[in-house]
Amino acid sequence: MNKGCFITFEGTEGCGKSTQIKLLDEHLRALGHRVRLLREPGGTLIGEEIRHTLKHSHNNAAMTAEAELLLMNASRAQLVREIIRPALAAGEIVVSDRFYDSTTAYQGFGRELDLDQVKAVIDFAVGEVRPNLTLLLHVPADVSAERLRSRQSTLPFVRDRIEEADRKFFERVAHGFGVIAANEPQRVKFINGAQSMAAVCAEIWKIIQPLLPKVGRW
Repeated sequence: MNKGCFITFEGTEGCGKSTQIKLLDEHLRALGHRVRLLREPGGTLIGEEIRHTLKHSHNNAAMTAEAELLLMNASRAQLVREIIRPALAAGEIVVSDRFYDSTTAYQGFGRELDLDQVKAVIDFAVGEVRPNLTLLLHVPADVSAERLRSRQSTLPFVRDRIEEADRKFFERVAHGFGVIAANEPQRVKFINGAQSMAAVCAEIWKIIQPLLPKVGRW
């Protein structure tokens, strides 16, 4: 039985996941928790190579949706076995920037692959591992697009093949996340990411706090 807690963050581009993950990590560590931060695709040496192929390589323009699905889950299979399972068994709080819900939303709904086949591939990759809690940050499409433009204008540009998709793709992704949240309300908690940073942070902490073991000053 796992001693730790597995928390995943999901959402469309520009929803504020990275900022909130950083704030949560700082808060948890200040309270004495052992935290393992991960990202998908990636998180292992093998996974980071796959991430480059999926997102940043100049040779990935012809990648099919099926290849994308399998590569995402190849990275995930390595991450689960190399990092996530051992960390949870050791009692760590594992916080991941995306997990299998992103595959359902992006490759299933976004790329319009067969959802049953997508689920079968995911199940093979993750085995019995499931998040204890998934925080789904949502922002309207226009806010997402504006934040993405702002991010690309202020950071050194690195090509991201997935961000090159059209608006219709991201509308399908957002719809997919909505379906996921509706189907699993106990695990997936919908959060309005268009609120202030402080408001989002407070809402996240209110949801997470009851799940955590008591340590340090508690």
